[in-house]
Amino acid sequence: MRNPSASLGLLAVALLLTACGSTPTSGGNKQYKIGFVYPTLNNPFFVDQESGANAAANEFGAKVIHVDGQNKVDVQTTLVENFIAQKVDALIVQPVDTAGIVAAINEATTAKVPVFTTGEEPNGGTVVTKVVFDETQNGITAGTFLGQHLKAGAKVVELQGILGTETARNRSTGFEKGLAQACSGCTIVAKQPADFDRSKGLTVMENILHAQPKIDGVYAANDEMAMGAIKAIQEAGRQSQITLVSNDGIADAIAAVKQGQMAATVAIPAYIQGFIAVESAVKHLQGKSVCAKVTEKATLLTADNVAKADSLMKAVSAADRYWESSCYK
Repeated sequence: MRNPSASLGLLAVALLLTACGSTPTSGGNKQYKIGFVYPTLNNPFFVDQESGANAAANEFGAKVIHVDGQNKVDVQTTLVENFIAQKVDALIVQPVDTAGIVAAINEATTAKVPVFTTGEEPNGGTVVTKVVFDETQNGITAGTFLGQHLKAGAKVVELQGILGTETARNRSTGFEKGLAQACSGCTIVAKQPADFDRSKGLTVMENILHAQPKIDGVYAANDEMAMGAIKAIQEAGRQSQITLVSNDGIADAIAAVKQGQMAATVAIPAYIQGFIAVESAVKHLQGKSVCAKVTEKATLLTADNVAKADSLMKAVSAADRYWESSCYK
């Protein structure tokens, strides 16, 4: 990860503001200019989100300018301030820090620039539409699936994310609830954080494998940790003994499901999230009523449907837009 200063962030905005984020193909009135501030654009998840945002911009009549927050709230704040100075019509932000971004949101509100957010909800500020995931439900889905594929009394390992974060906490709570409901007598014999990190997932799983002679199932709170766990399990020669389930739906995890190394991943469609955020922004700018919150649906990818993963993760045809009937008036 690069570590440029906020001044480089300023330069990046200046350059990007001259570039074309997307050009609408549909006819219509004003071409709205929307600034989209990401945590980073060095992560495949956010690259997919960017693609979905551009798809919506092309359809609904907008130009989206995408900028990288370098996983720093001070850089995101600078980027927001630059977009305000450039008089964009709307802002979309996925916060790095849900508390730290509030001041920037307030600046935008004072400047009469409507703000929309994706991912975790900010702790304050005026946001027109928040496009979120139900991470507790995503955990329940994973736990239920794993429990249904284990025998009663099975022994399970849980790899947690970064302790104290909302996503890690909700996924863990949901997983444990889903597992308990789906598997009679299943026991979590080890529960340790691996910080959503692949290398830590490998190390933690290696240690657990040494300590636990019998493991029937593993839940990793994200795919990066799952990839590390797969390597550890393979090196221990215990692939045939363990059923692994995870969250997110990154390319490596989808490949692992296809190859039978992982039973399922609860895929979070970043492409659709980007699409919803831009569509909501344009509808609002057009004077239409929009939802205060859109809870996006996750997609459970298993051996049965993983061949269709790409189309499922980018399902934004008119027939697929489950959010439109209730959100736009």
